[in-house]
Amino acid sequence: MTASRRDDLHPDVEMMLAALEAGFPDVTEFSAPELRDIITSRRAPLAHEPDMRIARDVTIEGEGGDLALRIFVPHNVDESQLGDAPALLPVIVFAHGGGFVFCDLDSHDEFCRSMAECVAAIVVAVDYRLAPEHRSPDAMRDVYSALRWAAGNIEDYGGDRSRIALAGDSAGGNLAAATALYARDHGGPSIAAQILLYPVIDDDFETESYRLYGVGYYNSTKAMRWYWEQYAPGGSQDPYAIPMRATSLAGLPPALVATAELDPPCSAGEEYARRLAAAGVPVRAHRFDGLFHGFLTFPSLSLTPPARERLWAMMRDALAPSAPADPASH
Repeated sequence: MTASRRDDLHPDVEMMLAALEAGFPDVTEFSAPELRDIITSRRAPLAHEPDMRIARDVTIEGEGGDLALRIFVPHNVDESQLGDAPALLPVIVFAHGGGFVFCDLDSHDEFCRSMAECVAAIVVAVDYRLAPEHRSPDAMRDVYSALRWAAGNIEDYGGDRSRIALAGDSAGGNLAAATALYARDHGGPSIAAQILLYPVIDDDFETESYRLYGVGYYNSTKAMRWYWEQYAPGGSQDPYAIPMRATSLAGLPPALVATAELDPPCSAGEEYARRLAAAGVPVRAHRFDGLFHGFLTFPSLSLTPPARERLWAMMRDALAPSAPADPASH
């Protein structure tokens, strides 16, 4: 066991962290194209599970040219999940994680399918442009293009354009938060919720969670510094690159902020939730204790399925029709 890790971890978490430590490449030792090739080569073939009523790749016009989306429409859902909901399903525009540098529609295919099925929502996954070839704000602008497309076209797939959420994990959580800011500031489509999953929301490497979990827990301070240098080299005061830089968070859509305790960006995610609440934004914040960055996309980890069930339930609440505002909670 790595000496820097706590000795009270769940055995399956310890086993997974040890495997990731041994098998995941040191991102700082490779160029971005090399890193993408390595990660893609180690990926299991797509299982296309769970099955969807529609799983379709479409191409729309983005600011940088063609922008690929993957649309997931679940089969008939359990009416008990929907309550008095209309026939139209809520919509989640989803940005994948990967340090702004790697991952794609395939890397998060299973996660998006499971989300669509269990939340009873249409998921629109965005194949945004990657750093360092495309630095901030290119990726955010791609997510914004997808949001605008969904607002204008999602009814063709049975989606409710009055219930469109932005969501993302890790770097995708940054992009969801930044896109919500951009939409607020530029008169964009209405957003029902922003769902930020262990978001990379700030480039402050001196927080408590960086101090406690910056080494030995899969996502490291060293790697995070490298990711930020690819996406926003030298730092940035632009809130569309680093949402924590926003002068005001007032007027943003209700937020669900889910963090992982053993994650260097955890403290910043929790601070962002506090800032949102202080600005009058309805917030539900939940920390998954004893878990690490990225765990939601490791379905083989024994603790992931129950954690997903908790997340799916919170997402269903956030997207319920005429959902009452949640008070800030932690």
